[in-house]
Amino acid sequence: MGFSMGPTMRIRQVPFNREKHVFRCDAFAELVKDTVRFFNGTPVHPLPPADDFTGTGIYAIYYTGQHEHYKPYSELNRLSYNHPIYVGKAVPSGWRQARTSDTGSLLSRELQRRLREHTKSIKLANFDIDSFWCRFVIFENDVSDMIGTIEAALIKLNRPIWNSVVDGFGNHDPGSGRYKQAKSDWDVLHPGRAWATKCNGIHKERSVILSEIEQYFKSRS
Repeated sequence: MGFSMGPTMRIRQVPFNREKHVFRCDAFAELVKDTVRFFNGTPVHPLPPADDFTGTGIYAIYYTGQHEHYKPYSELNRLSYNHPIYVGKAVPSGWRQARTSDTGSLLSRELQRRLREHTKSIKLANFDIDSFWCRFVIFENDVSDMIGTIEAALIKLNRPIWNSVVDGFGNHDPGSGRYKQAKSDWDVLHPGRAWATKCNGIHKERSVILSEIEQYFKSRS
C-alpha cells in the first residue's frame, strides 16, 4: 500500500528583526530579587549544620577567621554575614537530564551532603572549621527549577573569591583516566585533597594566584 506525500510546506521568509526574538519579563527579575532577599535573611549555621535534613537548593559559606590570604573577610563579616567566600548549589540526582521527580527532590540529602563534603575539603586544607559558617535555602517541587538561576544571581551579586578568583573549591575527583587536567587554583593554594595531587596538567603558579587575591580585595576596599 503506497502513501502519497502532500505538498511541501513552504515557510515564508521574513527579514530578520532581533526584537522579535528578545524575551523580557520584569516579573521574573523581581522574583529573583525577592528570592535573594529571602536567602539573605535565612539563619546562619556552623559548617556543617549539626542537624540532619533533606532537600536540595542553594547555599553560601562565610569565613570569619584570620587566614593570611582571607583576613579581610573577618572584618567584612564582623557585624553580619553579607560576604560569602563561596556560593554553590545542590541539585537532585538526574536534574541535568530532567529525570528528577518532586518526591526525589524532597527526599534528597544532596544539600546536606554538599555542605559536609565542603567541610571535609576545608579540614584537609588545615583551615580552622570553626571559622566557617553557612546559610542555605531549600527549593521544593517546581521551585527547584530556579536553583541554577539563583545560584548565578548570588555569584554575580557577591563575587565570592572561591567562585571568581581561586577556582576549584567545589570540584570533585575527576576519576581514573581524567587526571591529565590541571590542578585547580584552590588545590594549588590549599593542598590536602589526595585526588588533586594526581592531576598532572600545567597549573597556575602560586605567586600568580596570590597576586590575583591581593587585587581582588583591593577592588573591594
